[in-house]
Amino acid sequence: MRGLAPETPPELEVRVLAGRARNEDAVVLSVPPGKALVQTVDILAPIVNDAFAFGRIAAANALSDVYALGGEPWCAMNVACFPQGLAEDDPEQALTNILRGGQDALLEAGAVLAGGHTVQDDELKYGLAVTGIIDPAHIAVNDGLRPGQRLLLTKALGTGILATAVKARWEGAAESEAELIRCCGRLNKVGGAVIRAFHLPAATDITGFGLGGHALEMALASNACVALDTAALPLLPRVLEYARDGLIPAGSHLNRKHWACSTLVEPGVDEALESVTFDAQTSGGLLLAVPPDLLGPVRGMLESGGDLAREVGEVLPPRTDGKALLLR
Repeated sequence: MRGLAPETPPELEVRVLAGRARNEDAVVLSVPPGKALVQTVDILAPIVNDAFAFGRIAAANALSDVYALGGEPWCAMNVACFPQGLAEDDPEQALTNILRGGQDALLEAGAVLAGGHTVQDDELKYGLAVTGIIDPAHIAVNDGLRPGQRLLLTKALGTGILATAVKARWEGAAESEAELIRCCGRLNKVGGAVIRAFHLPAATDITGFGLGGHALEMALASNACVALDTAALPLLPRVLEYARDGLIPAGSHLNRKHWACSTLVEPGVDEALESVTFDAQTSGGLLLAVPPDLLGPVRGMLESGGDLAREVGEVLPPRTDGKALLLR
């Protein structure tokens, strides 16, 4: 059994004004004056075999949406689906360890667990409904891209491909699972702090649509073109090898097909790297739009906090052919 999450500290518990202790119908929480709320919900099926690690990954994935806007997680509720057999007979305490993994991530984020809901389902799933707080005057939005901005990525790519290799028990699956646990379990807390510190105008987290899909969402919203340097993309170990073996999840193929009409791929781009660009990520990093004069300080703060700060592209003016994503 993995390490236990510590009890919620008193400074977080005081946010809960009513609820859990007396089985109220809902939870009442305090909100700091002058702040706006960020709300999101996300739920996952397991991508790793370790229950504690899966709980932490699912929580990190849900918290990421708050960080991507420049917010700070304030509270969260568990959302869990458990098969009947597992709920009745769980000798390895998988359910307990999933919830402990989620609580571990929440405490690192500085958010209080305010309750939750469970249902029986055919497939095990877990996630969080998260509420964050944010300065309403400084929100990193999808339509904030402007020509000349540089794009920084804070985590390596390829979690969808690695998860496929783990499920297939491909060569190197054990090492790939360890990489998934390390990468996907890391919070985007540093990136969120960078957005707040420098008032970055635009950002997104890289999840189900892949880097290409989420970059396109921003480009289309901003009436701009995003150019990605595929040779500069940071990759997790074995990702390119697995992609060339055909270990690409169905969701990644669908991403690439869905966005093909908005994408221009230059001659010479490695086809495997094109696939990785649209790989459906779980708990991926943040893509930050950074004005050129802030590039050095932003990169310094990310790296000092232990994040990647890889420059992967730039924002260009809109193209006359309507293409919003350029893969170089």
